[in-house]
Amino acid sequence: MGIVNVTPDSFYDGGRFLDTRAAVAHALALVEQGAEIIDVGGESTRPGAVPVAESEELLRVLPVIEQLVGQIKAPISIDTVKPGVARAALAAGASIVNDVGAGREDDTMSRLVAEARAGYVCMHAQGTPQTMQVNPSYTDVVREVGDFFSARLRRLNDCGVSREQIILDPGFGFGKTAEHNLQLLGAARSFSRFERPLLVGVSRKSFIGSLLGAEPADRLPGALACACVAVEAGVQLVRAHDVAETVQALRMTEAILAKRST
Repeated sequence: MGIVNVTPDSFYDGGRFLDTRAAVAHALALVEQGAEIIDVGGESTRPGAVPVAESEELLRVLPVIEQLVGQIKAPISIDTVKPGVARAALAAGASIVNDVGAGREDDTMSRLVAEARAGYVCMHAQGTPQTMQVNPSYTDVVREVGDFFSARLRRLNDCGVSREQIILDPGFGFGKTAEHNLQLLGAARSFSRFERPLLVGVSRKSFIGSLLGAEPADRLPGALACACVAVEAGVQLVRAHDVAETVQALRMTEAILAKRST
């Protein structure tokens, strides 16, 4: 899943692709590099990010989606917590909703996804982007994220969303310390019990920097290590800024794992 941030303030590439032409060109380049899904977002969800008005978010993402639909075969995902943005993006040609809010506030997003028969990324988070990294606390982060998935799967089913539409994301960096993220990554295989595809988004995130003392520009090796460990644990989708490097690392990991099983 290649990341296209149509934002001025995302933590790694904020502002680089705010212009529609730049965002479209970047998405096309990511597909050439091997991205199998393009994830378009118009509101940063980095820690401390300021919310964006729905009208502004729509102005950022809709032109990009509309131009990409006729140029790529890869599915387009809309990264948003707003049902209004999701509805417009799906109408424009997106087919997946990547919802970091996981519909926790009400069922509007869930019912929209059910009606549209769209794919749905259900991500765990503790708090909001404004509060999530203030003091994240768990008794057992792996168990609590698993409990969250169980509860959301039941609620999504009640809203008419079939299991086949759902992808689960543990939400690395969303209300977690570096230790919490390591525990989740180490236990990723335990989430296979839900029999749904798992997505991880670890690309250049701050927990890599806190562990290795690296700034965002220098976190690619750490992100690749996390992605390879995730794939070994059975994760099917990796959300990344650096598609070419990630694809190469994952293909090598898959080749090694294929020999291990024979």
